[in-house]
Amino acid sequence: MALVEITPQEYDVEIDIVYATDRNFTGAPIYLRPACYLHQDAAACLKKASLMARRQGVKLRLLDAFRPQEAQRALWNHTPNADFVANPDIGSPHGRGVAIDLTLLDQNGKELDMGTGFDEMDPKSYHGAEGISKTAESNRLLLLGIMVSAGFEFYHVEWWHYQLPNARTRYPLFSDSSLKYPMMRAAG
Repeated sequence: MALVEITPQEYDVEIDIVYATDRNFTGAPIYLRPACYLHQDAAACLKKASLMARRQGVKLRLLDAFRPQEAQRALWNHTPNADFVANPDIGSPHGRGVAIDLTLLDQNGKELDMGTGFDEMDPKSYHGAEGISKTAESNRLLLLGIMVSAGFEFYHVEWWHYQLPNARTRYPLFSDSSLKYPMMRAAG
């Protein structure tokens, strides 16, 4: 299996899987279990990013990573906006385990100001957006530098989304049944 579980201890990150809560744009949990998986290639890049973040005095907070195809369908059915939600018929880099949504924490564990919230479907969420504070822009640029230096590429309309290059052509899609312990349904 190409997906590996990401743990706070091994990767020196904080994990807050928002889609396992009601703190996402649907207002309801999408995952039954708040698990964090990435393709082994993306996991290796995450380790690099975590080390770089630490050298800069910040820490990564992971908000979403691998997203089963079943979850992608639920998100699309709720909000079929192709700028912010990938059509499940095409597949998402998240569904391949090579995309990650994240933010930065300061040394006290407080989220840095990024100008908008995670999953805020607004032009102010775009990289290079005008109308955000200088502090938020600096924080976004710090995250961008860390993630790109670690081997990820950015998605231009979401400051929080990073993925491996050529994700749709290099990596297969995975479903919930690909996991030993499912995220979308009760194990058993």
